[in-house]
Amino acid sequence: MINTVWLKTFCTLADLGHFTQTAHALFMTQSGVSQQIKKLEQQLATPLLIRVGKSFTLTDAGVALHRDGRKLLQATELLEQNIKQDDPHSGRVRIATPGSVGLTLYPFLLDLQQQHPKLSVMHSFAPNKSIERDVSQRHFDLGITTQPSTLPDVFTQAIAQEALVLVTDNRIAVINWPVLQRLGFISHPDGHHHCQALLRANFPQFEHPEQFQERGFSNQISLILEPVSRGFGFSVLPLHAAKAFAKQAKIRIHTLAHPVSETLYLCRHTQVSQSQRVRYVADKIQTLLQAKV
Repeated sequence: MINTVWLKTFCTLADLGHFTQTAHALFMTQSGVSQQIKKLEQQLATPLLIRVGKSFTLTDAGVALHRDGRKLLQATELLEQNIKQDDPHSGRVRIATPGSVGLTLYPFLLDLQQQHPKLSVMHSFAPNKSIERDVSQRHFDLGITTQPSTLPDVFTQAIAQEALVLVTDNRIAVINWPVLQRLGFISHPDGHHHCQALLRANFPQFEHPEQFQERGFSNQISLILEPVSRGFGFSVLPLHAAKAFAKQAKIRIHTLAHPVSETLYLCRHTQVSQSQRVRYVADKIQTLLQAKV
């Protein structure tokens, strides 16, 4: 490894062509400059200067080192600047969310990038356990989950509530137990969990999702309501997912007597000092989700 302090001294000497001027430029003594050049030559096991009295010329090795060494020093200075940089509107932020809230959040994150072109947001859709694990392993700077983390190195903060809603096609105006049994259920990966949470609070007849004929299933959050919109059945899912469905005119989001919500948690690693840009994005996300309640 080339000593970058000695390399800077050598490149400055090659630029200025004079030991005295180099010493002044680097706040060193002339003997200090000479000593560092000799140490560099010893480290590289090759002469870099041809000394003639008080002047010098560069050897072929010295010319090559000056050319490439200056590039190395510039790259090192840029790397140091990037590491020290803590601009809230510049740099990369990696975030993962469940599908429902992600449908609302991702366009908002793109809006942030348009406002701040130096900000890069990397967004992934993932289930709770994957988000928790990847935040723990520092693959993501931030995560949104619907359950608090059980891992000791993942901090979770409740930031908003997301309502669960019952959705049918637009022809269904009134919801009651016979209507639900007639329609049947369109399921999804969290379908049974959401169905139990909302229907148990609103229908005394409800015991378990198997009381309804399962009329369809999709694991693509943006497609869950496609069969619903065609009248194949009803579904229960988070409000963000329902509102993000492209064919809003073909569905009806029903308000039940006893609303049920699930908590949204913001996750981050407990041992990582957050940068200004990560805190900026986290604050913006929290503000958006609270406004969507």
